[in-house]
Amino acid sequence: MKILTSRQMQQLDRLTIENEPISSIKLMERASLRFCEWFRKNFDNSHKITIVAGPGNNGGDALAIARLLIERNYPVKVFMVSKISSLSADCSIMYDRLKDYNIPEVITDGCENFKPEAGDIVIDGIFGSGLNRPVEGETAKIIGRINEHPGRVISIDIPSGLFGEDNSGNIPENIIKADFTISFEFPFLSFFMTENEEYTGEVHVIPIGLDKKSADTIKSSYQTIDLAAVHQLIRTRKKNSHKGSYGNALIIAGKYGMMGAAVLAVKACVRGGAGLTTACIPRKGYDIMQISLPEALIKMGQSDEFIDILPELESFQAVACGPAIGKAAVTEKVLAELLKHCKVPLVLDADALNLLAEHPEWLEILPVNTILTPHPKEFDRLAGPSDNSYNRHLKQIDFARKYHSIVILKTANTIITFPDGKSYINTSGNAGMATGGSGDVLTGLLVSLLAQGYSRFEACLLSVYLHGLSADIALESSSMESVIPTDLIENLGKAFRRIHENE
Repeated sequence: MKILTSRQMQQLDRLTIENEPISSIKLMERASLRFCEWFRKNFDNSHKITIVAGPGNNGGDALAIARLLIERNYPVKVFMVSKISSLSADCSIMYDRLKDYNIPEVITDGCENFKPEAGDIVIDGIFGSGLNRPVEGETAKIIGRINEHPGRVISIDIPSGLFGEDNSGNIPENIIKADFTISFEFPFLSFFMTENEEYTGEVHVIPIGLDKKSADTIKSSYQTIDLAAVHQLIRTRKKNSHKGSYGNALIIAGKYGMMGAAVLAVKACVRGGAGLTTACIPRKGYDIMQISLPEALIKMGQSDEFIDILPELESFQAVACGPAIGKAAVTEKVLAELLKHCKVPLVLDADALNLLAEHPEWLEILPVNTILTPHPKEFDRLAGPSDNSYNRHLKQIDFARKYHSIVILKTANTIITFPDGKSYINTSGNAGMATGGSGDVLTGLLVSLLAQGYSRFEACLLSVYLHGLSADIALESSSMESVIPTDLIENLGKAFRRIHENE
């Protein structure tokens, strides 16, 4: 699914009106009907509804929804946040259509009269995605009262006060905090930024029949990663294949006392389907690895505690380096040599990224299309601090372009950015993954797919989605508090199967 900017969504609305053709008021009716279909599936007419409508087209949607719910015997009250004389043309038409229905007085004379009852569901239709400045004044007070409301709040298209993309200069307390956001056709980029979850709540994107041909002509740098997309990427194994058909992955990981990260990465690589998996580890990690994972091959140097050797790379189809390797001088030299000599797909994670941050000159010798998998703090060490997710993402784009690399920024909605600036946002996963070791599993899975011959593009999208899907499957028989990285590995088989079957 594409992610369009606010301006692009307005453009698509106009193109739909021109090309279907359909009037703007009928398109508004269609969107409102789809909203009501969702609403009726989730809330019966025993619920009392307070609808808050603004002066623009989002307010027009809200007034149409009010009328449609009244027709379906919902008890509805409507509050207008502006005078009738200031309504947009379509909003004014919807207001006139509503006057024919027997509803409580539509209140328009200031926030003093606005107070939804405790049990009411509030439907927010104050401002849509066309908002271009922070909300202030009387409307900000209304938003504050909605945010104090103990009942459910549902936003139409986008929470009022939230911008579709960059909210750096916004006023957080003047943004609706919705429990549900019902967006139309395409989500907005701001929905995927970590700090905006408290505003969007649970997002549902519903189709309203916007013109597909027009949508296809609008170029976007953003797409989501979903089941249908990765189903097209995954391969079926041939009956006569053998271990040599699926590559040899090298994972450089672990130091004495932190061998768990190495075990997780190597185990995920094996479970991810690599024909052979070789672990480069310190000598004191040998027993730990062999007992934990007899399937792994081992490479060691002379150091008991640290990785001090770079194996010959010719026999490997992909390499990953970083989980818990530490920052000892001998390991630092190994990473420097790896950056100089690696000719196969390379994944850098964890301490490899921290060493890169301490040696920024090494960024200039990164092999082209190296894949980096930082969490936000690791990325901030590499690219400089950011005060919000959106600004960090902009730096992610700049970094990927400047160093011809692929950056997988691990967050609640992991974002993959390629050297051309295009970004893909993951839709699988849950908060059960917020525990140490989850990233090591992703590293192992990613290098496994690369070793099997998947392109970097395919491996990145598929591994990130599989990683989250495994956590979703684990959650079916557990809780978010109890999911651990081993659960992700153990559910990889079920995740692969779901993608194969596209269920």
